[in-house]
This record gives sequence, C-alpha cells and structure tokens, in this order.
Amino acid sequence: MSRRSLSFASGRLQRISGAMMLVAVVALSVATSVSATPWSEVRRPSSGMTEVIGGASNGCIAGAQTLPATGPGYVSVRRYRNRYYGHPELLSFIDDLGRSQARRGNGVLMVGDLSQPRGGRMSSSHRSHQNGLDVDIWFTLASSPAEANRLMGNRPDPQSMVAPGGRSVSRFWGPDQQALIESAARHPKVDRIFVNAAIKQALCQSATGERSWLRKVRPWWKHDAHFHVRLVCPPGSTQCKAQSPVPAGDGCGQELAWWLSDEALKPSKKGGGKPSTPSTPAACAAVLKDS
Repeated sequence: MSRRSLSFASGRLQRISGAMMLVAVVALSVATSVSATPWSEVRRPSSGMTEVIGGASNGCIAGAQTLPATGPGYVSVRRYRNRYYGHPELLSFIDDLGRSQARRGNGVLMVGDLSQPRGGRMSSSHRSHQNGLDVDIWFTLASSPAEANRLMGNRPDPQSMVAPGGRSVSRFWGPDQQALIESAARHPKVDRIFVNAAIKQALCQSATGERSWLRKVRPWWKHDAHFHVRLVCPPGSTQCKAQSPVPAGDGCGQELAWWLSDEALKPSKKGGGKPSTPSTPAACAAVLKDS
C-alpha cells in the first residue's frame, strides 16, 4: 500500500525492485489462484457475536452476517461462490450505497465478493477479503437483477473502464461511475477504495467542489472493471487489525504520476517467487472449528 514514508517526490519509489512490485501485486486481490484453504470448505458462519479478527489479508470473522441476494438498488452476483458474508457494518454500507444508487435511478449495482462464511483465505481470486470488511462492486450497472445475473453468471468479467495502454479511461467510463465512486468514498465507514490508476486520474481531473473524498480513493493494479471498498475497523472488534492511515492530501500529485509510469504499468516479473503465508491469528482457530 502507499505509505507517507515513501517519498514519491524524491523518487524513492522509482527504485522499488521488480520483485517487490510483483509481490505487492499478488498480495491484495488480483491473484487468480492461491493454495487450497480449509476456510473455503466451510459453508456457514460461526456461532456467537460478530467480531472482526486480524487484517484484510490475514484474518477471519466470527458470527458473520449474510448479504441478501437483492436489496434497494443492488443485486448480489455470483453467489455460487459463497462469498456474500461480512460484518453488519459492511452490509449496512452496501444497503446505503444501493439506496443512493436507487435515488439516482440509472441502474442497479452489481455487488461482487465480500468474504467467505468465516472469512479466512480464499482458494482463488483474492488474498484480502478475509475479515468481513471488504467488498467488490462492479462499475457496470445493470438494468435489473435479472440482467445482472445474465451479465455475470459464468461469463468473463464486465467491461473494463480503462483504455488500452492503461493511462486513460475508456468510452465506458462516465458520470454514473464517478457518482458511484464518490458516493462510496463519502461514506463515513469507508477506510479506502482501490481503483485503477487511470480511473483515479479521471476522478482527479473531473471532481469539483469539496474534494476531500478523493483521499480515500487509492490507485492499485488491475481494478479496472470493479472497485474494492474496505471499511474501518468497527467498534467492539478489539482484535481487528487496521491498515496504516491513508496519506494526507487528495492523492492527485506525484504519487499518482508514478502509478501511470512505465515502471508501474509494466512491472518486472523477474524474481520474487511465491509470497509467504503469514500465521493466522490464534483466535481464528476457534472460529474455523466452531460447529
């Protein structure tokens, strides 16, 4: 993740090795496959009170709640993956975002993966989404829940919002997508949102008025057809591990310029190897074994 200690102006980030960048790419949620995991075999949430344990890329969730298949302004897609569980505050956020979309009246949100029934590491697609505070939302809007299920199903992902070359948005990007991102970023429970750098650039160029919400929108590899929302640690979850604070400012300066450079867009694939898997928080063992 971006850290204030990385001085983009001084060019330190320009010297990050290709191996380090490759590990970073894999670490968030762009991997297509990781090793088998027992968390993916669990079919229902654990009993007891809801609690977030650990971090987004190494944690779990006790007493997770289930996102309804449909709600005001949204539809949960690809539910055969059994990744529609999360903390109540995440479900409340999705409900709020869906209601905002319904008021705009120009399409239905397609909500992708949240977490598995007890969180934990997935067997494919993500290294994050482990503690019930993450959700993917597609930029493409559907006309109805029926169309959403037709668009998704077992088909490839919806249309990318980024033009070939990765330095600008495509013709599919428009006011509907910007309004959706801004609505999500202004939500008080949101910690950060990951989008493709070209999308961040488009937002920087077109946002008017009060722009503090841009600070939460962070550039990251991929994330050209969907955006990834992560909430802050909720009250009562004392074992939740928060990320470092988002750097000050709107993120539209030198930091963003690096993300659109050749070094960022074409990282070296040499070295690096497979990223190590950290030890799961001790409290997650009880969550996994709960009957």
